Amino acid sequence: MGKLPKLSLVFDEKKGRWPLKQDKTGKVVKTFETKEAATKGGVLKKVLGKVGGSVKIQKENGKIQEERTYPSSADPHQSKG
Repeated sequence: MGKLPKLSLVFDEKKGRWPLKQDKTGKVVKTFETKEAATKGGVLKKVLGKVGGSVKIQKENGKIQEERTYPSSADPHQSKG
């Protein structure tokens, strides 16, 4: 599988919403009212569709909370360190 698109779910203080942005272009793919609305029940998976991607989910303070890969089969295998 080729390189997956990289996206970030970040908090926009001015608008009080959570846009999902492409890291490379800064283009907003979709905006959510809350972080919970974006991360529950496969919503991100539906948004990314067949293309998939790697999503960094940030906290309101900008620190990365977690990173998810869709489809999960495209997640890089971890090696013993």
